[in-house]
Amino acid sequence: MKTKLFFRSIALLAAIALTVPAFAKPFAKTINISQNAKLGKSELKAGEYRLRIEGTKATVQKGKDIVAESEGRWEDRSTKSSYDSLLVGENGQVKEVRFAGQTRVFVFSE
Repeated sequence: MKTKLFFRSIALLAAIALTVPAFAKPFAKTINISQNAKLGKSELKAGEYRLRIEGTKATVQKGKDIVAESEGRWEDRSTKSSYDSLLVGENGQVKEVRFAGQTRVFVFSE
């Protein structure tokens, strides 16, 4: 009897743990791009944008228009970033976004 109750409790806790990320608050930040860059298949001109990350999906807005979308994942780094920044590869593709005072970064899949 106690074993059944124990396994039911574990199953309930596992179900709750799986649903908590679904209710996580989206992350939004204003970013400044100092040079032309690519995110996914979209070209981004230098300027100010609004980055919104919800789960594994990132969207970039210019005003009220969505100008880019891409998938990615959160990763932890060993040190905190001193400021908000974008890591752009040689071909102009945005690789990751770093946030001031945080050890976690958002790494784009593409």
